[in-house]
Order: sequence, then structure tokens, then C-alpha cells
Amino acid sequence: MHRDLTRKLTALAFSFLVVSLAACASAIGRGGPERGEQSVRYGVITQIESVELEGDHQLGVGALLGAAAGGVIGHQFGGGRGQDVATVVGVIGGGLAGNAIENRYVDRQPGQHIFVRLDNGGSITVTQPADSALRVGDRVFIQGDGKEARVVRG
Repeated sequence: MHRDLTRKLTALAFSFLVVSLAACASAIGRGGPERGEQSVRYGVITQIESVELEGDHQLGVGALLGAAAGGVIGHQFGGGRGQDVATVVGVIGGGLAGNAIENRYVDRQPGQHIFVRLDNGGSITVTQPADSALRVGDRVFIQGDGKEARVVRG
């Protein structure tokens, strides 16, 4: 009975790590431009504010290191089935904590909140990674929509 529980808990922890790695791989594969139609709008930059962008919240090295450390620490507690449970809880908790730390402190990057007055009279704002070539007064175009929108000098 004790071995069955140990195997099930180990399988659960392993499954968590496999799913985490699969999430990393699927996020890496999305780097290229989208196929199909994209809207393009033209305008002039009226204001630029510097901001700090958070990490992309993907599971990565922080999650794996945290899971390993959590498993080692959890294994120090209890005995028998209690030790197995503590190990698995340590793996899961460490993975979540490692991911949070990585995204909060390591994955930050400089960004810009860009205000654009469109040619049609409307205004929009786009938050994107910093582009030192953009200045207030520049003629630009906005490529894409929603979270994929980018201000490009044009």
C-alpha cells in the first residue's frame, strides 16, 4: 500500500513537471508573425511614458529550480507516507514559488506606454517593449490589434 501511494505521488509530481515543460515549449514556438490579415492604422505619437513590463508568466527555469528545491526540503519532513506527501507538496509549492519569483523579479523588461492620435481623429494607447527610435511627434502606424498591437515608425 505504501509503495502504491509513493508511486502515485511521484507520478503526479512528474506529470506536473512534464506539463510545465510542455507549456514552455509551446510558448517558444509562437515567436513568428501571424498569417492572415492585420489591420494597420496611421497617426502621430503625442506622448510616451516609460514603464516596466512584467515577465510573460511562462513556466521556466524558476519553476524547475523551485520544484527541485521544494522536493528536497519537503523530503526532510515526516516519515513513510507523510514524507512522501511532504516531498510532493514541496515539489508543487516550490515550482509555483520559483515561477512567481522568476516572473516578478527576473523577467522584467523596459517598456513604453505610447499615446497616438490617429489620422481618423481617434486616439489609442499601446504598451509594448521599449523602442528608443520612437519620439513624440513621429509619424507611426499601429500594426495589429489588442495585445498584439505594436507602434512602428513609418
